[in-house]
Amino acid sequence: MNTNTLKMSLRTLILLAAITMVAQGAAAADPAGASDGDGYTAIGAGIALGLAAIGAGLSQAAIGSAAVGMLAEDGSKFGPALIFTALPESIVILGALPLFL
Repeated sequence: MNTNTLKMSLRTLILLAAITMVAQGAAAADPAGASDGDGYTAIGAGIALGLAAIGAGLSQAAIGSAAVGMLAEDGSKFGPALIFTALPESIVILGALPLFL
């Protein structure tokens, strides 16, 4: 992989992580006197869920292709391939947590 591509990917990942943390903080914050239907809370939860889903999709792209290559070489490794492919979905579950708080 090219070093410039790696640096750009790392910068993008750090930016998306920072935005997700801010969005989750906005979703979890309950300012005094705010109603349950506050728009900022819904926007924060939506951004958190959307960015978590994008991150999981990007990670599953690389993991899925590696799992298929591993299965092509050794078909007995289906269990680990399935676990590694399903593991990033926990990111989306954690991103959906602010929707229920």
